[in-house]
Amino acid sequence: MKSREIHLRKRPAGIPTEDNFALVTVDLPALQDGEVLVQNLWMSVDPYMRGRMDDIESYIPPFQLGEALDGDAVGRVIESKHSDYQVGDRVHHLKGWREYAICCGDGLDEVMHKPELTKIDTTAIPASAYLGVIGMPGRTAYAGLEYVAKILPGETVYISGAAGAVGSAASQIAKLKGCRVVGSAGSNEKVDWLLNELGIDAAINYKTVDNIELAIAEACPHGIDVYFENVGGPQMDAVLNVMNDFGRIALCGLISDYNTMESAVGPKNFAQILTKSLMVKGFIVTEFDARAGEYEKQMAQWIAEGKIKWRETVLNGIESAPQALIGLFKGTNCGKMLVKFSEET
Repeated sequence: MKSREIHLRKRPAGIPTEDNFALVTVDLPALQDGEVLVQNLWMSVDPYMRGRMDDIESYIPPFQLGEALDGDAVGRVIESKHSDYQVGDRVHHLKGWREYAICCGDGLDEVMHKPELTKIDTTAIPASAYLGVIGMPGRTAYAGLEYVAKILPGETVYISGAAGAVGSAASQIAKLKGCRVVGSAGSNEKVDWLLNELGIDAAINYKTVDNIELAIAEACPHGIDVYFENVGGPQMDAVLNVMNDFGRIALCGLISDYNTMESAVGPKNFAQILTKSLMVKGFIVTEFDARAGEYEKQMAQWIAEGKIKWRETVLNGIESAPQALIGLFKGTNCGKMLVKFSEET
């Protein structure tokens, strides 16, 4: 059986281009005992993948040249030599960037140190949501707000990149927890979505305002208690000046720096962290894997009650996966960026 997959052809300099990837057809080996063959239905692209394209030491190993990339995916079992998995089961795994994946039913993923394969229930929640609002992006939002920043009702929460997969989940979770929520996004369409569909209190198009700090201050007249940081750069400088004393910053991502060819520059007004007694904590969602079940139960309840909305930006076919990843860094997505391989049957 043949499968197409995306390999890393060469390491990028700056924003990746199509030339950094190669679409390769491979022959799949026969299944061994304990293995499962999965036809991928959806795969995720996420900002952290850009860091893995560089040959540097980090919290997660880099992608290897000439080999398939990997990441979150959901699919259906089409052949099984494991008694716990039947043909037709829907599963989540970490072998995206390919049309078919062979997974060990009892194995641990060597990179993420998680089970290679997990069954998912798609009767009430669509399969694609396991890559977004109820998956890693949603868990990241919940962990940053609940476990890192420890938000309280009545506080003002500012979220950069609020229209992305993590930011849009964080915006709604903070509202459900009784906070006043202000977010930033990079287009008027995204601002409208945040205000009119997600129902946050204020939203800023950071690309069109003349003075980002003044815009944030006007949207947060009583200051900012909690900053959920996805972006970094000049927006962080602006927010630090508007933070309240003893504010908390959950540092989730710094996407503005991911493609820079120069050393990233820290906040110009770093002293605000000292003078305002701010707490700044970077975190990786895997730190909270032991509490994933708690989040998934809560999010499933919110979804059933109609309290959570989400959007997906979908590109079709394995060949579109590089374009999807590149699009993250150009802001072409609203909500979760996904690649769709096959229709549900």
